[in-house]
Amino acid sequence: MSKFFKFRVVNFLLISLFALASCKGLENLPGGDARENPPDPKARVKKNLEEGRGFRLDDAFKGGKKGGDFMFASANELWRASLDTLDFMPLSSVNYSGGIIITDWYSDGDSLDESVKISIRFLTNEVRADALDIKVFYKKCNQVASCKISQKTGSLSAELKKQILSKATIYKKQNKDKNFKPYDGGTTTRKK
Repeated sequence: MSKFFKFRVVNFLLISLFALASCKGLENLPGGDARENPPDPKARVKKNLEEGRGFRLDDAFKGGKKGGDFMFASANELWRASLDTLDFMPLSSVNYSGGIIITDWYSDGDSLDESVKISIRFLTNEVRADALDIKVFYKKCNQVASCKISQKTGSLSAELKKQILSKATIYKKQNKDKNFKPYDGGTTTRKK
């Protein structure tokens, strides 16, 4: 090897080590806080499996199930809660990957000249108050068929957000309870 090549390799390694050593925020990586994780490996395995974060090989070899278990959008609690809340309204556009639900114009049987349209945009998948951007539009038409459309912020969007978040919280708890499997220390899978 030439001296120039060795010089470049050594410089690259030194720069890489310096860059890694100067990185800040590494303590915020998920799973990196030792205070939240038990030091005993068996206790860590038990905790992870009970929270549904692990996998078990014995589940993969059990018979009766063919194919995969695809949940897609049904695994997202906010998405399910939003669709359940708006199930009485016709939907105009629903895009899970884009994170938006738009209803069609809806009016109850009492007033045919007034209708409402709701748009829900998902800002995050986490169940929290700032995860949804809900817009409510009102359309009021007179008998000559000239309509005025306006966006209003008020109690309807706040009530929708409250109802969606409460349903999503229930769905999240149900998923957590469903994924909970008590850890038996591996005694059932080991052959003695």
